[in-house]
Amino acid sequence: MNRAVEIAVLDMAGTTVRDEGSVEAAFVSAAEAVGATVDGPMLEFVRATMGQSKIDVFTQLFGDPERAAAANKAFEQAYAGRVAAGGCTPVPGAELAISALRDAGVRVALTTGFSGETQRLLVEALGWRSLIDLCLAPADAGRGRPYPDLPLQALLRLGGSRVQALLVAGDTTSDMRCGGNAGAGLVVGVLTGTQDEPALRAAGANHVLPSIADLPELLGI
Repeated sequence: MNRAVEIAVLDMAGTTVRDEGSVEAAFVSAAEAVGATVDGPMLEFVRATMGQSKIDVFTQLFGDPERAAAANKAFEQAYAGRVAAGGCTPVPGAELAISALRDAGVRVALTTGFSGETQRLLVEALGWRSLIDLCLAPADAGRGRPYPDLPLQALLRLGGSRVQALLVAGDTTSDMRCGGNAGAGLVVGVLTGTQDEPALRAAGANHVLPSIADLPELLGI
């Protein structure tokens, strides 16, 4: 194994959790709830900003902080409903990959652009509480992606020795930029989300894998 890796910071929806369109559907519900017309350009913006803090995305979309907050609340409710209905499942092999990392001495943090409450609901629904070392949402760290706060907070809380000991993995360009901005020693893209290999590499991915299930092989564990 690459002994430099001490902490793996893994995204959730699209990376370790099968999205099945849940995030996009919740965005549509939220936009409609605040009277917005959902059109092609809005959906393209939503896809381009996947991985970022949802309140930040709504603020960029609508400008008005109150409208953004209302949309974010509607989004969280819509997504929580999909979680409760069993609409979110692990990416095949994700649980085995996380277990292999931890068995090899790598501590694992799950990060998200969702609120902490929604993240907790998702972790509980998946039964992952004992599978991981730490969960972090943007409010836990300060700022969401592409800022470096989430990986750096994971490094501090899990006792990492240096930023180069971080591995950051995700399915979006925001994840890749977040890892790069944090100075992570390894930034890994996966193709189980909405963005392709050229986009992930252009955003800073050192490696692009078909799935998070392939991460242990990359690390030689």
